[in-house]
Amino acid sequence: MLQYLTILLDAKKSKMDERGASAVEYGLLVAGIAALIVVVVFAFGGLVSGIFGNTSSAISSGQAN
Repeated sequence: MLQYLTILLDAKKSKMDERGASAVEYGLLVAGIAALIVVVVFAFGGLVSGIFGNTSSAISSGQAN
């Protein structure tokens, strides 16, 4: 009976270890996505800003393209 309880405790400990590993994996995934968003914003930020600026100027002056 004691050996059975030991096996059950070891199984619970291994499941706890897997939860920690999956939390780290999700953290790395979120960090990767955040880094990708930052890169895209810096790469295309000026272009998008220019497009919105041109659109705003066209609306302000009443021009239609």
